[in-house]
Amino acid sequence: MPGPEGRLVTAIRIPVRIVVLVLVVPVRMLWDLLVVSGRVLRDTVVRPAGRALLWLGRALLVWPAVGVWRYVVVPLGTLLGLLGRVLLVGPAVWLYRRVLTPLGHAVVRVCRGFGAGAVWVYAHVLTPLGHVLGWLLKAAGLVPAVLVAGGYAVASRIVRYLVVVPGVWLYTWVLRPVGRALAWCARGAAQVIVLAVTGVGAALYRTVRVLVVLPVLATWRWVLVPVARVLAIVAREAGEALGHAWRVAGRISRAVGRFLGTAFRWLFVEPLRWVYRTMLTPVGHVLRDAVLRPAAQAARSAGRAVRQALAGARETARQVRADVRRALFGAPWEKEAVGGRELTDGETRTLEQRVRRETFPPTRG
Repeated sequence: MPGPEGRLVTAIRIPVRIVVLVLVVPVRMLWDLLVVSGRVLRDTVVRPAGRALLWLGRALLVWPAVGVWRYVVVPLGTLLGLLGRVLLVGPAVWLYRRVLTPLGHAVVRVCRGFGAGAVWVYAHVLTPLGHVLGWLLKAAGLVPAVLVAGGYAVASRIVRYLVVVPGVWLYTWVLRPVGRALAWCARGAAQVIVLAVTGVGAALYRTVRVLVVLPVLATWRWVLVPVARVLAIVAREAGEALGHAWRVAGRISRAVGRFLGTAFRWLFVEPLRWVYRTMLTPVGHVLRDAVLRPAAQAARSAGRAVRQALAGARETARQVRADVRRALFGAPWEKEAVGGRELTDGETRTLEQRVRRETFPPTRG
């Protein structure tokens, strides 16, 4: 026999799973559709756009920054460092080594000499003088010291018998008994207050326990804990049902997607492939072999004939122009070969050959 919790779980599990499955299947199919759309959008739009933006960012920001750093900032920094070293560091080091260091050594030596002189003055002048003055003052103040000692003894006796002895008697026979009485009274009053507070506290504790603690404890033990257990069981079963329904909805969504893909393939793709293979391809081959290739060959032959005709026409026009020019202006003269004009290997053109060529130009035949 299953326990109470097992019966409750059995009673809750199947309805919750059915309801959750009915509610989750559309959500899972919509989620899978969004995932597929997101992947297609990522592969076709986001990733190329990101690459283009990355290249644009490199072209507009990184490469100019690198060029500025490499060809402007670094040379400028090197130049400023060299100028700072030449104009600041070098003079500062020279000033420290050549001016401040000798000046500091001289000041230290002067201070040492002054300190040594002050020590000598103190040891050989001021100390003996102080000893002499102390001895003179001690010899001059011997009689007043005796008078001061006698006055101090008389004053101490007067203070002892007029102040100390009465104060001790007052403390011993008056203040101490009064203080003990007051302490005993305060101790008794504290005990009474403690007893009163303890009684009141016990009464309040009993009252609060009976009126507040026991009802709250009973409510917690017999109401809240069972309700919380039932809610925990329902939440756990709902979570497990949600996970199970999500997995089942994923399989259903995958099966639906495969079915739609297969249906699209057999309804559209395969007929189009069959039409392309069985109808369009043979017709295209026939058109290619019967029409396009002969037309291309005829066009190439016509092109060659046209090119040959144009070449012949150009040659005829060239000969006609040559005949007209010869009839109008006579035959063109031909240049005579000048000896030594073309240089052989190892020779150079001389100034004499140039002057001779400019002075006696070749004549027409």
